Amino acid sequence: MSCCNAAEEGQYDLSQQIDPEDKRLINCKAVDVNQLHPLKYHWAWEHYINGCANHWMPTEVSMQKDIEIWKGGSLTDAERRVIMRNLGFFATGESLVGNNIVLAIFKHVTNPEARQYLLRQAFEEAIHTHTFHYIVESLGLDGREIFNMYNEVDSIKGKDAFVMKLTEKVLEPDFTTDTLEGKQEFIRNLVGFYVIMEGIFFYSGFVMILSFHRQNRMTGIGEQFQYILRDESIHLNFGVDLINGIKAENPEIWTPKLQREILEMIQEAVNYEYAYACDCLPDGVLGLNADMFKDYVQYVADRRMERIGIPAVYGSKNPFPWMSETIDLAKEKNFFETRVTEYQSSANLVW
Repeated sequence: MSCCNAAEEGQYDLSQQIDPEDKRLINCKAVDVNQLHPLKYHWAWEHYINGCANHWMPTEVSMQKDIEIWKGGSLTDAERRVIMRNLGFFATGESLVGNNIVLAIFKHVTNPEARQYLLRQAFEEAIHTHTFHYIVESLGLDGREIFNMYNEVDSIKGKDAFVMKLTEKVLEPDFTTDTLEGKQEFIRNLVGFYVIMEGIFFYSGFVMILSFHRQNRMTGIGEQFQYILRDESIHLNFGVDLINGIKAENPEIWTPKLQREILEMIQEAVNYEYAYACDCLPDGVLGLNADMFKDYVQYVADRRMERIGIPAVYGSKNPFPWMSETIDLAKEKNFFETRVTEYQSSANLVW
């Protein structure tokens, strides 16, 4: 009987069908990672769908008004410093996250639906890096200066070096998550990039740039930062679910010692982010000052820790409640109402 006839008569060999319970997030030995169905972790698929629904390209955002403001002399030196510092951090920060996904995380995640999301996220990190190239070109900035700040500006270098260190062991050729120590090291990496890098280090910059946007200045950059913020909120949610899922599958890894180490990591990260805010705002600007960011970073850190099962330690209040509304898609304008171009259909593409 041909395979087509067998399919028509329902004579498939069901003995090889995957049991969803066997689809582990890491160390899945029994299941082919290429087989998406049946889904086990529907949250991973939902994050993938949400990411696709959030799709955008930087070149769809007009930079004309930003160019006029940047070249028109209306920005103070302090305001220019805020913008330059944030472009410098984000320009390479996004690449660090993307490289960590491709080189460190993807290899060790064995659940197909989680891998599907990681592929989407890696593409989004490329879009974010593209965004800063687009901004640099639009404003006529020195791209070498912006993209090399992570080597030359101490407040940026410290943050990037902090998370890069968390990738070193995972990138070693003999690294494995088969051991207790390996699983714990992998969790440290995930906390470092999802909870700290994307969940803490990015947020001071979001507040600073979106403060311009709220004053109807540098709206092109502000709009792109809004889109990036929405991407990052999904990245963070996926990362938290991934961390908690691995903990649930491997409860032995979540030791008091590991929890203390993660708390210390986050506290160290809060100090780095406060130093970065002081560097961006040495004298205050836009109604902002470094002390406000100390409260904000501590507030954000408490919320991140609570989501992965570590009690809050700071108790600070949120000095920027408007940020919650910016993240909430339902309260914002239509996400794509300001698009200036349409996607090309395949018939219009030049091959």
